[in-house]
Amino acid sequence: MYVSNLSFHTKDEDLKNLFSEFGEVSSSKVITDRESGRSRGFGFVEMPEEADAKKAMEELNGKEVEGRPLSVTLARPREQRSGNGSFSQNRKRW
Repeated sequence: MYVSNLSFHTKDEDLKNLFSEFGEVSSSKVITDRESGRSRGFGFVEMPEEADAKKAMEELNGKEVEGRPLSVTLARPREQRSGNGSFSQNRKRW
C-alpha cells in the first residue's frame, strides 16, 4: 500500500504500529530524502493478508494522524524512466 501525507516525524516503526492494528505487517518503509535523511511524507506498507490490508485501507484512508489526513491507496509498480540518467540530455542549460 502507498501511504501519503505522513507527518515528517513519522518513522518506519510508527507506520508499522499504525497498520498492525489491522493485522500482520510484513514490511513498512517511510521514504526519506537521500541527502538530508528527512522524511518525504510518504511510505509503503505490505501486509500478507489481503483482507487485513483492505480493512486497513478503509479505516486509515482519510484518518487524521499527527494533524494530517492520511491517504492510503494500493501501490502501483514504479514507472520506468526513459533516458540514461543524464539530467540534461537534449536540454539546454540556462
